Amino acid sequence: MKNKKSLMLSLFKIGAIKFGSFKLKSGILSPVYIDLRVLVSYPRVLKQVAKAYILILERLKFDRMAAVPYTAIPIVAAVSFYNNKPWLYTRKEIKDYGTKRPFEGEYQKGEKVVLVDDMITTGTSKIEAIEPLVKAGLIIQDIVVLFDREQGGKEFLEKKGFKLHPVLTLREWLDLLVKRKKISKEKYQEVINFLKKSKIKNQNAK
Repeated sequence: MKNKKSLMLSLFKIGAIKFGSFKLKSGILSPVYIDLRVLVSYPRVLKQVAKAYILILERLKFDRMAAVPYTAIPIVAAVSFYNNKPWLYTRKEIKDYGTKRPFEGEYQKGEKVVLVDDMITTGTSKIEAIEPLVKAGLIIQDIVVLFDREQGGKEFLEKKGFKLHPVLTLREWLDLLVKRKKISKEKYQEVINFLKKSKIKNQNAK
């Protein structure tokens, strides 16, 4: 728990969490935004993040990791230096030249791959990343993220037959920030109310 607190405070310090009004990939307007792309500018914090993923990954059985672009690519690269596991990364756009593959990296059909991303909201982008991997003959059962925004993504993936393993939840981060007086009680409550309402909407939409 001590390491978790240290990680969450480090992420806050580098501006990985922002408050305001942000449009998410899902189209939802959110009062909070997690931006882990800043990690490439803070190698010490990236190292903390990689070690946090390792604690989850060492409990799972898999042959290689698959990173969801773009934020998870440097994270998985850092993780691989610790666990010596090979990895792939999926492509957002398939090239119309060269190999024309939907992902990059070596693999063997039938290998078990764990999908790694920075966070989860509704879970739809995870399914998009999984589809080409499964089509290539790889087995995906587990998904590891740093943050679960707790907006229905975990439940959505479970219905699809996948197991989500979050290092942290957004609620944990917010609880720590308000306790340390990094954010106001009003801002805390605003975000908590938003998370509750959006989770209900997402579940009703499924």
